[in-house]
Amino acid sequence: MLGYITWNIDPVIFSFGPISLRWYGLMWGVGFLLGYDLIRRIFKNENKPDNWADKIFVYMFVGTIVGARIGHCFFYDWAYYSKHLFEVLFIWQGGLSSHGGALGILVAMYLFNRSVSKMGYLWIFDRLVMPVAVTAVCIRFGNLMNSEIYGEVTTLPWGFIFVRDGQTLPAHPTQIYEMLYCLIALAVTSYMYWVKKAYERRGLIFGTWLLIIFVSRFLLEFIKNNQEAFEDSMQLNMGQLLSIPFIVWGIWLLVKLPKRKHADK
Repeated sequence: MLGYITWNIDPVIFSFGPISLRWYGLMWGVGFLLGYDLIRRIFKNENKPDNWADKIFVYMFVGTIVGARIGHCFFYDWAYYSKHLFEVLFIWQGGLSSHGGALGILVAMYLFNRSVSKMGYLWIFDRLVMPVAVTAVCIRFGNLMNSEIYGEVTTLPWGFIFVRDGQTLPAHPTQIYEMLYCLIALAVTSYMYWVKKAYERRGLIFGTWLLIIFVSRFLLEFIKNNQEAFEDSMQLNMGQLLSIPFIVWGIWLLVKLPKRKHADK
């Protein structure tokens, strides 16, 4: 049995002068490309226009990055950024929030629906959740390579000692846990879409995905280290508070399904 895993991976893949390629940035790119290929296949399966995949990729990319950055600055470090608003644009300094990215996607898909697809909000998300899950897996792998957002000290045999972050005791590799529940969400929603044709009941795939992702995230936060010091005095940390509306939305979608059928309000 493993005693622990010493993790000391260099987050920089290679450098050429002032230019560096980092695992985190690479995995963001890989995630978006895999997601683009998947949504292209989905649209092709339903005989939608060829350029929809290109357009939704642009909306998704901008919405995710802008939302993730603003979400981090507003939810996790507003005390600083409220006095240095211009630095919100300094995305290369790090600081992205997954909940902020989710909110950015919601806004971007609202605009995509109005200007491009006009198929309805839930129609889009029943198909988009699979690419989002793929991208989330890649991003969490990037977090692992950065030795960041890990959990509390553990005695479990798969605990990681994140040497680059100055740790000497094994901790929960919560990045891997998050990769796993994103993979589960991907498997379940893919089965629902490709095998069971569950997209015929609008909102069913999306509601299921919301519950898998955000209930898992809510529970996982109990063993994750808080991202900011102000969370130490909170009963529920910021990640949990931001997960609750998405959990409620997922429950509401599934409860309303028998009444909704194909309607999209």
